[in-house]
Amino acid sequence: MEMIDFTERLHNLIRKTAQVSATLSTEEATKNALIMPFLHQVLGYDVFDPSEVVPEYTADTPGKRNEKVDYAILKDGEVQILIECKKFGEPLSIKHASQLFRYFSVSKARIGILTNGMIYEFFTDLDKPNVMDELPFLILNLADLDKSIVPEVKKLTKTSFNIDSVVDAAGELKYLSLLKKALAAQFLNPGEELVRFLTSLVYTGIQTPKIKAQFSALTQKALKQFLSDSVNARLKSAIGDDDDAPAPIVMMNAPASQATVEPEGEVSRVDTTQEELDGFHIVRAILRKRFDVSRIMQRDTQSYFGILLDDNNRKPLCRLHFNAKQKYIGIIGEDKKETRHPIQSLDDIYDYADALLENAARFE
Repeated sequence: MEMIDFTERLHNLIRKTAQVSATLSTEEATKNALIMPFLHQVLGYDVFDPSEVVPEYTADTPGKRNEKVDYAILKDGEVQILIECKKFGEPLSIKHASQLFRYFSVSKARIGILTNGMIYEFFTDLDKPNVMDELPFLILNLADLDKSIVPEVKKLTKTSFNIDSVVDAAGELKYLSLLKKALAAQFLNPGEELVRFLTSLVYTGIQTPKIKAQFSALTQKALKQFLSDSVNARLKSAIGDDDDAPAPIVMMNAPASQATVEPEGEVSRVDTTQEELDGFHIVRAILRKRFDVSRIMQRDTQSYFGILLDDNNRKPLCRLHFNAKQKYIGIIGEDKKETRHPIQSLDDIYDYADALLENAARFE
């Protein structure tokens, strides 16, 4: 299999899903068009090797004989992952996972996957050993990809698979997801305990029924404003509209005036994302035609992910703006002005290979 970057393989499947989804009317069609490519091309397992991927896997369970689960993934002859498939578009629910539950108790599998080709729900046995949890610890939705979970899905690939590492991370992922849902519910309708707690932080008097009612409304308003302010601050940072970099940016095909390059900001306190690193490696692969890759360096800032030659601010090769929904690659010209080009996926960076190489030639 061609060694394509994991994120790119995932985005390739997302594009394919959009192209073929309208034609998938059966479970078998969903398996062939989407689920097998997910196992083979994204996770890297050989679906044509029965010692690695077993379709229609059978294992007798108490009271049930000759029932099958759609796929089992093996390592060293032992079942590691069980997969139950449904037709594309069919809603997933815990009742669809009954066979996974049964097989979990009689096999050495620690990971169960329930999928309809678009949504992948990942289960393990955090609550009771050898008993599959009722709630997934991870949900991958190809229609609305959460890039923060991509590194966790990557842990399930053939080359990275380590069951202890996956299960160790599963507990945090499961409860992090539940906490996010709980927070979302509180933002919409703050509970009495939260209102009481927040009120006690700002109001020292007795919390009479009138005060409780007043602060209940104020808490809801404050939470919404806090969320709005946080989003605005994030957008402001993403477009570089802050005190350190007020200048506008030129967009591809945008009218007229060019913008001056933003000065390098401080290194971001936010962890560099896997997607930014993947983009960096693509740019490196393109520019290695002109420079030794050891000279092509990265520097993450509050507003963008910078790629420099010799780690020198005066030798900017390009910038990756991945903090907002619309992503851009920014190419900085000899006049120190940046032009941003919108991209939909990392693969689109290759469309600007000639521009990157031509612009980088001035540093030779």
